Amino acid sequence: MRRTLPQAVPFLARRRGVLLRLGGWSLLESAQTFLGGYGVAAALDRGFLAGQPVVGLGWLAVTAAAVVAGGAATHRVFHRLADLVEPLRDGLVRRVVGSALSSAVAGRGGRTGHAALSRLTHQTEAARDGFAGLVMVTRSFVFTTAGVVVGLATLAPALLLVVLPPLAAGLVLFIAALRPMAARQQDFLRTDEELAARIGSDVAGLRDIVACGAEARAADAAGELIDAQTRAARALARWAAVRTLALGLAGQAPVVLLLAAAPWLRARGVTAGELLGALTYLTQALLPALNTLMTGLGTAGTRLLVILDRLTGPDEPPAPGSSTAPAVRAVEQDAAAGAVEQDAAASDPEARPCGAVTVLADARPRTPGPRQPAPQQGTPAEPGAAAPSLELRSLSFSYGPGATPVIDGLDLLVEPGEHLAVVGPSGIGKSTLFGLVAGLLEPDRGTLLIGGAPVHRPDRDPSAARRALIPQEAYVFGGSLRDNLLYLCPGGAPTPDVEAAVRAVGLDGVVRGLGGLDARIDPAALSQGERQLVALARAYVAPARLVLLDEATCHLDPAAEARAERAFADRPGTLLVIAHRLSSARRADRVLVLDGVSATAGRHEELLERSPTYRDLVGQWHPRAG
Repeated sequence: MRRTLPQAVPFLARRRGVLLRLGGWSLLESAQTFLGGYGVAAALDRGFLAGQPVVGLGWLAVTAAAVVAGGAATHRVFHRLADLVEPLRDGLVRRVVGSALSSAVAGRGGRTGHAALSRLTHQTEAARDGFAGLVMVTRSFVFTTAGVVVGLATLAPALLLVVLPPLAAGLVLFIAALRPMAARQQDFLRTDEELAARIGSDVAGLRDIVACGAEARAADAAGELIDAQTRAARALARWAAVRTLALGLAGQAPVVLLLAAAPWLRARGVTAGELLGALTYLTQALLPALNTLMTGLGTAGTRLLVILDRLTGPDEPPAPGSSTAPAVRAVEQDAAAGAVEQDAAASDPEARPCGAVTVLADARPRTPGPRQPAPQQGTPAEPGAAAPSLELRSLSFSYGPGATPVIDGLDLLVEPGEHLAVVGPSGIGKSTLFGLVAGLLEPDRGTLLIGGAPVHRPDRDPSAARRALIPQEAYVFGGSLRDNLLYLCPGGAPTPDVEAAVRAVGLDGVVRGLGGLDARIDPAALSQGERQLVALARAYVAPARLVLLDEATCHLDPAAEARAERAFADRPGTLLVIAHRLSSARRADRVLVLDGVSATAGRHEELLERSPTYRDLVGQWHPRAG
């Protein structure tokens, strides 16, 4: 408000002509108000009570004509209002856009983008509507009150002694409450803007939040803003009660006092018609004008001052250390400090993303403590964590009751350390099969065993850390490259092991280009192939001994794909790959063919002889892709 009010004076001064025209038409409303009470008094005293009903009807006709003239004047006022309101809106839009562009150039666009959008749309339109309403209610009250005061003085000056004191007291109380009401409105708008920014940033970084186990932190931060907004709304409601008290004092108390003081007024020569005219002034003109003014100023007016104060002031984005800093920023700060893996596995071990690089980690609660050296490559992550077998017995799955099964009675045995490629037409159920093996889907019927143990959902499976699924859309979060690579290693891993994984899958060129393992990365700046290499290296260095590559190399060229698949084939463990090139199938120990009716497993040469579906697929693969 300190910025808004000084700027309002020159704005209005430059539009003095518009204000004069508005005032000229508003004078007709004052005349209407004056004749509204005076005409009733004259009709009663000079007409009906004097035995001259024609005179009384004549005065009522004059009063009715004044109402019609006042309506025409109000119509003209609305026409002139646009000359005052639209320049304000245009100026605010230019200022908001300019401020947003300046923030973007200064590198603060990410923090101010959501606030700028709110200001350009919701707040700018609210300012225009609020300003138009404020002009109308203020103008109406001023000219209506002028007509009422002149009318009461014309009827009987003693009436002013009864009406003016409570009117003045109510107005003083209302004016005194305007500043705290505006402050509470400012608190409400600020929390609303911060909540919008918080939700916007959380939605944009939802995968990072889930991946780092920060759901509770994000929910708590949003909850704090919601609570602050609730407190501001309650405080605003309390000051609205003060406004109601002021309205009762200024608008309704004069009516009660006028009725109570009627004998005293009559004793001083005030006629019945003058009393009725005074009541008409109060109930038909002053009270509605007061109600409109206090409602308009108490809500739209204070809100307008706050919005203008924010729109015309400099951008003040939340400080990075404030309570309103986005959860994603906090997650990235944790990642830079090397704490992402602790947040993901120790702070909230049950929170795991689906559709990103799916982390199938041990879901048992753990207490954060000193990091233990990671097992060397080829060493089991824990006793009994050698390359597991995979066994499917009459496995069936469908998406919903009554739906055609996607997997129907599948029997399969994958030996420990075997490399199996899965092929089949698009949509036949290959990714569904991998989802079942990973524990992300629950079969309708049948048994699924990994290393002889049943498979359960990752958050309920103590052996979930022994398997990892890498989908087609590789997940990379903001932070250091090392943090990304160690995401599946809650206890960390020695640098030589990380470097070995980088070399094995062919990520070393990307690492050099980024500036080393500790370089911070922007996921959006990486190509899809580079993100897939990061995900592959992450799975390679992880303790998981059953790796599922769900077209996780589809964005790599054939040579890079071959290098990555050979690296996993040579790595201790069991490997399942959804093949989209002939070369992937030929590199595997065996190939599983899904055709929607049956499943056939065998070596490449065997399947060419006994599987028509496999022969068709091989014929469709381009030779260069093999």
